[in-house]
Parts: sequence; structure tokens; C-alpha cells
Amino acid sequence: MTDEEFENPISADKVTDKPGLLEYAHTVGGAVIKPEDKGKIKGRAVMAMREQTDIQLAQLYKQMQLLAEQATAIRNRVEVSERIYSAQMGFEPVVGHTYYFYVKKDGTDVLSMIAPNEWGRTFPYLRCMATVRMMADHTWDVEYHETEFSND
Repeated sequence: MTDEEFENPISADKVTDKPGLLEYAHTVGGAVIKPEDKGKIKGRAVMAMREQTDIQLAQLYKQMQLLAEQATAIRNRVEVSERIYSAQMGFEPVVGHTYYFYVKKDGTDVLSMIAPNEWGRTFPYLRCMATVRMMADHTWDVEYHETEFSND
């Protein structure tokens, strides 16, 4: 060799002393490193977040509907119970027993122990509003409404 100084044919800006910090593979067998599209990543994350929150909101909506239906059913039971307690009755109702709620021809309400099909030929009322059962909290469970026992 000569005393001349060796000159590297690779330019200095293409060489590094820390190849592990390069943004790309520095050897033939190295892993391919591609820069990530941050817009795509954020877009997928937002889409997944919205899908999950939509599922949770749908579950909450179903629960709200169920609660609203239960509240409406309780309110209806109270209204029917108040109307039954203001009706004519010649007996003291017993918890768990079934009774029949009628409307007279003059529009007043009557609670009876006699079912619509037990009256025989003449039905003495305008219509049977409901078949009711007294519950333990002294409200009434409405089993059938007036369309079931219409007197036409």
C-alpha cells in the first residue's frame, strides 16, 4: 500500500455510527420500517371509539325505554286502583282474588265478584272494563280490558 491516505467512496452524510436509530432498515435482512400515516391511525381509532360508544348508548337507550315502560305501567296501575276504589262495591276485596270492573249504563263504576260470562241472558252493565286482581300493595293488576268483554 501506499502512504496515501484512504478516501472512502461513500459520502459522510450516508454513513452513521448508530444504525439502530435509522428510520429504515440498514441491512439486507433488516425489518421493513414504514412510516405510519397518522391520519389513518387516528381515523381508525375515532371510528372504533364511535362504534363502541354507539353500542353503549344503544344499551342505555334500551334501559331507559324499559324504565319508562315500567313507570307507565305503575302509573296506570295507580290510576286504575284509584278508579276501582272510588267505584261501588258491596264487599271488601281480598288480596290475590280476581274481580270484575264494570261500567253501569249511567256511567258509574262497579266492582263485582261475578264474571261477565256468569250473568246469564241479561248483562246488567254497559260494559266490562277489566278483570282485576288485588295485589299485596293494594293496587290492582289489570288482566283484561274492555275490548275483551264488550256488551254489544
